[in-house]
Amino acid sequence: MKVISDLNQSSLVDRSLAAVWHPCTQMKQHESFPLIAIASGKGAWLYDEAENALLDCISSWWTNLFGHANPRINLAITKQLEKIEHVMLAGFTHQPVVELSEKLSALTQGNLGHVFYASDGASAVEIALKMSHHYWNLNQKPQKKKFVCLQNGYHGETLGALAVTDVAIFREAYGSLLQDVFTVSSPDARKAKSGETAEDVAKHAAAELEILFEKEHENIAAIIVEPLVQCAGQMAMYSPEYLRLVRALCDRFSIHLIADEIAVGCGRTGTFFACEQAQIWPDFLTLSKGISGGYLPLSLCLTTDKIYRAFYREETKHGFLHSHSYTGNPLACAAALACLDIFETENVLEKNKARTRDLANAFAWAKSDERIEHWRQKGMILAFDVKEKYLKNSKTFAREMFSACIDQGLLIRPIGNTIYVMPPYILSTDEAMQMGKNVAGALEQVLL
Repeated sequence: MKVISDLNQSSLVDRSLAAVWHPCTQMKQHESFPLIAIASGKGAWLYDEAENALLDCISSWWTNLFGHANPRINLAITKQLEKIEHVMLAGFTHQPVVELSEKLSALTQGNLGHVFYASDGASAVEIALKMSHHYWNLNQKPQKKKFVCLQNGYHGETLGALAVTDVAIFREAYGSLLQDVFTVSSPDARKAKSGETAEDVAKHAAAELEILFEKEHENIAAIIVEPLVQCAGQMAMYSPEYLRLVRALCDRFSIHLIADEIAVGCGRTGTFFACEQAQIWPDFLTLSKGISGGYLPLSLCLTTDKIYRAFYREETKHGFLHSHSYTGNPLACAAALACLDIFETENVLEKNKARTRDLANAFAWAKSDERIEHWRQKGMILAFDVKEKYLKNSKTFAREMFSACIDQGLLIRPIGNTIYVMPPYILSTDEAMQMGKNVAGALEQVLL
């Protein structure tokens, strides 16, 4: 396979710069870091119009589970397209949305038996926040309307989701529009002091949360967490013990637990739901990204029968007042059902154990590199940090590393000084080793 070497790929790039406003992007930076025009994808690879290849090491922003142009997902969408492409879900239903809801409920052993649909991750978070607040209103506790989030957490960029996102650049830009929330310490295992374990860090963070709950529980509706990995927060990983402790505190103080599994769900951490590793279930669980295999916009919020029943009344005003034109879109649901079928018939979670070892082996070199610290892995997510003292410019490192990886035939998108990979579940051992070798080569290029 040829590697992309020339980023100036025809007038399509110029047309995009003129007409398309790209997400979370300072467009002026593309004067020095040109856009890449992708023409097609196959398996774990993306191709430009000249058939130069890029290994998709981050699953196209953490969405693509089973490769580009997956024949089973393609077929499922095509079959559904011949039946019905879309119908409103208010007052109507259809087989794909019912079947998907039943399968998701079964995956939670019935603990989360009701599914509300949207299109993107932030919308699913909005649903969970609104549903929690509305639940307490219906139970004569309108004062319970505050939310708790973790330091360095990310939950989306709509106003509700952004309020519980602790990322400085967003707060600086939009803080004046956002609801006040309580922000508590992250259980990030990188914070462990000498002699401490990840479990110790988790217990310290939970103890701080307990103090907040004791003081403010009458005003708090819910706490939202990303189970096990704070992905946009530089892939901060933590012990499942934190989830167990938070679940107990939420039960004790009558506060909802929202598990944002948009990035970490669908097998990323080794179990289908990350919460399973703590042997707990939240009151709300959000999914998006991988649930449709990276094919179509789809998000959802799972919740309990207790919460569902609180809204089950005669008056419309007591129903959950949220809607979305494309809620439960049949094509997206068909893609999701195909993904769940692949999980079941191809024994994906078991096979991912070997792929997890492949990732570790591919990046074994980073464990002994003196320029690197905090090497960490949780299932199909692997990350490490480049020490500040080795960076020429910490503000430009991520862009420079991205560009160097393009030269090496890889799609990598560092977060600050954190380099991570989150590849599709179809990666071969050879592809994993190539990825590790080429990341090392790119790092040498950037740090010289």
